Amino acid sequence: MHDSYTEFILPFGSSPNILEEYTNASGGIRTGKLMEHLDSLAGSIAYKHMLGPGVETVGNTKEMGFYIVTAAVERLDMLGPLNPARDLRLSGQVIYTGRSSMEVVVKMETMPGEFDEKEETILLGRFSMVCRDAHTHSARKVHPLAISSPEEQMLYSKGEDMKRKRQTRAQQSLSKVPPNSAEAEALHTYYLKYGQEEELDDISSSSQLVSMGDTRVEKCMLMFPQDRNVHQKIFGGYLMRLAYELGFANGAMFCKSPVRFVALDEISFKLPVPIGSILRLTSHVLHSNASSPQLIHVGVTANVVDVKTGEEQTTNEFRFTWASIDESSQRKVVPETYKEAMLWLEGRRALEMGDEIRGLRTQK
Repeated sequence: MHDSYTEFILPFGSSPNILEEYTNASGGIRTGKLMEHLDSLAGSIAYKHMLGPGVETVGNTKEMGFYIVTAAVERLDMLGPLNPARDLRLSGQVIYTGRSSMEVVVKMETMPGEFDEKEETILLGRFSMVCRDAHTHSARKVHPLAISSPEEQMLYSKGEDMKRKRQTRAQQSLSKVPPNSAEAEALHTYYLKYGQEEELDDISSSSQLVSMGDTRVEKCMLMFPQDRNVHQKIFGGYLMRLAYELGFANGAMFCKSPVRFVALDEISFKLPVPIGSILRLTSHVLHSNASSPQLIHVGVTANVVDVKTGEEQTTNEFRFTWASIDESSQRKVVPETYKEAMLWLEGRRALEMGDEIRGLRTQK
């Protein structure tokens, strides 16, 4: 397991020129650019597992006979603030392998500064990578992990549990099964309080109620070869950054205040995005809770558009959680159709899962 360990340093504290490339409008760090690096890191770790710890370059995937793609990003949880005055270490390793899949854990840590501050983990994430045959594009078997210590056995068990929970969540998706009784009751209570016809008539004039349809934000762009990966498709990390930035803008407009990144709840990579295609990113606020600060769950869908026919195919689904900087913000998003109601419930599930994970980490 330790053979796949990989790390690199972003010298924000010691190199002003590097910091300039990552600085956002408020003087902080562009988290979306860091997500690009995390996706690239996860891919590098997966290739390192397949090619050996001494590998320095991937080479030609056709000649190797296989290639690796990101199937999903399980979670990315922000545990602390990014400090532009300190160097940042990104690291990770493979912790579990299935027949053709690998679970990769990544983390970001701030490095000790000039006043000997301690290292601090500020982000933890999980990527699911899959191996494909370079010629048939069918599943390709990956090397099994050799477990050499109790600590590695613990990590392997966690990776196995991640995969099992992901499969369970997929089976319980609201696109496949109806909501449970508690969810149905919560949705109906919300409808009685905010979704009655007389309420909806005033929804546009209310400063606190926002129709889910009115939270739609869209962006279209052409995909250029400069953003390709080794498979000659658009790099998944670049798509993550685009989705992150659109989701941030949507969350900020909804809250009418800046928002703070809390978690990337899930990304599913369904289809590759070809070079030269037109990408349409569409974002909606799916759920907002009554906590303080208020948490907002935002979905971003990536579609490839066929310019000749106008047909679209969904390539990626992104889910983000943001916290409003303005603690007095309590705006509510109101679904108006059954499809929107299911998205509202999915957002509710994501926020509940995030609360549970953060609660467990606080206890530890």
